[in-house]
Amino acid sequence: MAGDEHFNETHFTDAFVPDDCLLGEEGDGWHQVTSELGLERSGPERFLSSAIVLTEAARKIGNEPDDREALMLGQSVARLKSLRRMSLGVSGLLQEGGSPTVEAALVKDIGTRYESTLLNDIRQVQPTEPLGQSTDDFARTMAEGLLRVPSSTIRGGTNEVLRGIVARQLGLR
Repeated sequence: MAGDEHFNETHFTDAFVPDDCLLGEEGDGWHQVTSELGLERSGPERFLSSAIVLTEAARKIGNEPDDREALMLGQSVARLKSLRRMSLGVSGLLQEGGSPTVEAALVKDIGTRYESTLLNDIRQVQPTEPLGQSTDDFARTMAEGLLRVPSSTIRGGTNEVLRGIVARQLGLR
C-alpha cells in the first residue's frame, strides 16, 4: 500500500516439519498464533512509526509554539506515552506466559486511532503539501505517514474484529 514490503501471504501444501524444527508443542498452534498476534497488535512499531511524523512536526513548529500547536503537541505526546506504557504492559504479560488477547486488541485499536488522528491534528496546525520526494523532512514524513495509515487499520486485525474480541470478553457477544 505504501510501497514497502510490510505485508505478505504464504501458502504451504503438504509441508513436513521435522520434530526439531517445531515451534512450541504439536497441536498448540492456535496458542502460538494468538501469542504472535498479541505481539503484533501491541508492539511499539505500530505507534512509533507515527512518532517520526510527530518529531518532524515539533521541529517545524520550533521552540515557541502558539496555543494550538502547544495543545496538539502536548496531547499527542501524552497519547504516545500512554500507548507506550500499555504496550509494555502487554509485553510483560506475554513474558509471564499469559495470553493478553483483549489487552493487545485494545492497544491496537487505540494505536490505530492515534495514528490516523495524529496526522489530521498535525495538518490542522501545520498545513503542508505532503510530498514523498520532497527534500523537506516534514513534508516527506507526512507523505509517508499518510500512505501508511490505511494499512494500520488491517495490520493485526481490523478495528471491528478487535472490538468484537473485547466485547466477547466483556460478555456482550
